[in-house]
Amino acid sequence: METTNKTAIHGGEWLIRESNPADTFIAEDFNEEQRMVMDMCAQFLDADILPVIDRIDKMETGLMPSLLEKAGEQGLLSTSFPEQYGGLGKDFITSTIVNEGLGGGHSFSVAVAAHTGIGSLPILYFGTEEQKQKYIPKLASGEWKGAYGLTEPNSGSDALGAKTTAKLSDDGKYYILNGQKCWITNGGFADVYTVFAKIDGDKFTGFIVERGFEGFTQGPEEHKMGIKGSSTVQLYFQDCKVPVENVLGEIGRGHIIAFNILNIGRLKLCAAALGGSKRAATISVQYAKTREQFKLPIAKFGAIRHKLAEMAIRMWVAESALYRTSNWIDHKEQELAADGKSFAEALLGAAEEYAIECAMLKVYGSEVLDYVVDEGVQIHGGNGFSDEYIISKAYRDSRINRIYEGTNEINRLLSVDMVLKRAMKGKLDLMGPAMAVQKELMSIPDFGSEDDAPFAKERKYIANFKKAILVVAGAAVQKLMMQLDKEQEVLMNIADMAIETFNAESALLRTMKLAEKGDAALQTDIMQTYLYDAADRINKAGKDALNSFAEGDELRMMHIGLKRFTKVDPFNAKDARRRICDRLLADNGYHL
Repeated sequence: METTNKTAIHGGEWLIRESNPADTFIAEDFNEEQRMVMDMCAQFLDADILPVIDRIDKMETGLMPSLLEKAGEQGLLSTSFPEQYGGLGKDFITSTIVNEGLGGGHSFSVAVAAHTGIGSLPILYFGTEEQKQKYIPKLASGEWKGAYGLTEPNSGSDALGAKTTAKLSDDGKYYILNGQKCWITNGGFADVYTVFAKIDGDKFTGFIVERGFEGFTQGPEEHKMGIKGSSTVQLYFQDCKVPVENVLGEIGRGHIIAFNILNIGRLKLCAAALGGSKRAATISVQYAKTREQFKLPIAKFGAIRHKLAEMAIRMWVAESALYRTSNWIDHKEQELAADGKSFAEALLGAAEEYAIECAMLKVYGSEVLDYVVDEGVQIHGGNGFSDEYIISKAYRDSRINRIYEGTNEINRLLSVDMVLKRAMKGKLDLMGPAMAVQKELMSIPDFGSEDDAPFAKERKYIANFKKAILVVAGAAVQKLMMQLDKEQEVLMNIADMAIETFNAESALLRTMKLAEKGDAALQTDIMQTYLYDAADRINKAGKDALNSFAEGDELRMMHIGLKRFTKVDPFNAKDARRRICDRLLADNGYHL
C-alpha cells in the first residue's frame, strides 16, 4: 500500500491506499465561522424548537411552517445555496455542520432536512435558469416549503418501478399526471413538490408540481410511530395538469435526479443523526448523574458507565468518518468547479465520486443514533418508557432513519456493488492489491522487528483489516462470479467489514492528527477501544461470508488468513471506557 501526499483519494480508494493524518479533515479543524454556525444551530434549537416540541408533535396548525420561516430568517435554510438565488453560498462542510447542528430537533430536524435537501436541491441542481429564478429564492428564505414525491405504495426501494404516469395534453401545453405518492415528508404544507412519473409508460421523468395545480390533492396526515410532528401524507394526481415548462431535467432521465440527490442526502442524514445522538447522550449523562439507586448516583455503576462510554465511542468515530468524507466532497467540488463545471455539476459530481462513503455513513450514523437512544432509555429505566422524559421521544423518532434515504440493507448492498463496478470499469485497482494479499497468505508471516513510530501498531491493524476485506471479497468474486449479486448475505458481510474498517481508519487518522498537536490521551482511548472491538466484528463478518461459499482446505486456509489479518493485542477496554465516562461526567454531557 502506498502513502498519499496531497493526491486526493478517489471514492473507495481508501481500501487500497494509506491516508495521511495531515491531509485528513477533522472536526477540530472547524474555522471560527463554522464553530459559530454550530453554536447558532444549537441556540436555535434551544430557544425556538425544544420549548415547543410537544406542540410540534401535536401538529399544531401552522406551527412547523412558521418555524421553517424563522429558520430561513436566520439563514439556516440557505447555507449551501448560491448567493445569486438568495443563499449564503457556503462550502459543503459548513452545510454539513448545519445538518448536524439542527439534528437534535426531533420532528423539526426531519422537516428542515427534507426542505433544504430533497425538497429544494432537485430544482437547484437540475432546473432551468427560469425554474431556479422562480423557486429557489423563495425556498431559500422559507417563504415556500419544498417536498419530494418519489415513493409509491408498491415501489419503495425499487423507485424505478413507479406507476404514476404522465401524458402530453392534446394542445401540447401540459403533462397530465395520474397516480399517487406516499410517505411524503412536508407534504401537508409544502408549496412546491418534485414529483416523478413515467411519460408514455416508460420515460421516468421529474416534474415541478405546485400546490393548487388542477387535479392535485393530498391525503390526511399519517399516524406514525415517531417523528409525529413531521407532516407525512399521500399525494394524489387525478388528471393533474403540469405545465410543460415544469419538466425537471431531461425527459426519461429522472433517475439521474433521484439517485444523485440521494447521495448527498445520505451523508446529511448521518450528520443529523450525529446531532441527535449528541443531545440524547448528554441527556443520558445528566440523568445518570442525578438518578440515585442504593444511595449512589447510577453513573457510579460499571454497567451504566460502559453504556455511556460506548455512546461516546460510536459518536466520535461517526464524526471522524463524516467530516473526513465531507472534506473530500468539498475538495472534489472545488476541483470540478475549477475545471469549468457548473455549480450543480461540481457538487453532484463530487457526491457521486464519494457515493460509496455516503452510503456507509448513512448506515453507520443511523445505527449509532439507534444505539444511543436505546441505551438512553435503558439508563432512564422505567422513566425512559414515560412520555414525560424526552428520551422516549428520541427513541421513537430515531427508528425511521434506518428506513428512509434508502434502507440500511439497500445502502449496504449498494456500497459493495459500487466498489465492484468501479473495479470492473478500471476506476479502482482492486486486482493488484487482492493478488498481493493472496500471495502474502501463501508466504510465511513476517515476524520482523516492531516499528516504534507513534501508532505503528494501530496503523498495521488498519492495513490488515483492509487485507481481510480483500481476502473475503476476492474469494467471493472468484467463487460466485455472476451469482454474487444474488448472495445478499455475503454482500452484507463484506459491507459490514468495509464500514468497520473505514470508521476505524478515520478514528485513527483523527487521533494521530490530534496527537501531533498535543495531548490526545482520551481520543486514543476511544480509538483503541473501537479498533479492539472492530477486529472481532470484522472477523465474524468475514467468517460468516467465507463459510457460506467455501469449504475444505480452501476454507481452512482463508480462515487462517482472516484470523491473521484481524488479530490484535490484548487491550483493557474496561479501564479505557471508565476514563471516557469520567470525561463525560466531568463535562456534564457529550462535548468531545
